[in-house]
Amino acid sequence: MVTRRHTLIALVADRPGVLTRMASLFRRRGYNIESIVVGHSELPNLSRMTIVVNGVAATVEQVRKQLAKVVDVVKVSDISEEETIARELALIKVKATSATRSEIMQIVDVFRANIVDVAPDSLTIEVTGGEEKIDSLVNLLRSFGIREMTKTGRIAMTRGSQSPSPVSERVPKARSQRQDTA
Repeated sequence: MVTRRHTLIALVADRPGVLTRMASLFRRRGYNIESIVVGHSELPNLSRMTIVVNGVAATVEQVRKQLAKVVDVVKVSDISEEETIARELALIKVKATSATRSEIMQIVDVFRANIVDVAPDSLTIEVTGGEEKIDSLVNLLRSFGIREMTKTGRIAMTRGSQSPSPVSERVPKARSQRQDTA
């Protein structure tokens, strides 16, 4: 049994408490959520969650099935085996002196990142991309001194016209009735 990183996509109702119920399920199963990102989806009143966890495929599948049973969860898919597009965002505040500022700016340019704030003794950098790209930039900036850093978790979707949950399957009649009574 091989432990590996899994990316789950959940389509959920925009209602208070949904995130808490889902996180509680992971806690009860003894799973650590590596990252969780929630945002509006293309469908009104539904949000898309991207959840990243490490685990054995069979156990993650069991957790996926249990998540699908949570009230207000419309659909959960494990897209780990699919071809995906995945991105993260990081904001990195780096120490900068007049002597190091231009070198930092060159590194930022190579990574196609942006400087979003300039202070007398620091630069704040915004970078988006894959995890490896962000980690590489962070490693290069460490030598200048990182004052503060924050990263979003992974957001992901499948490539091309394929979708882990076609629109016709997203809001099953039985589930939407159940949500109305919840």
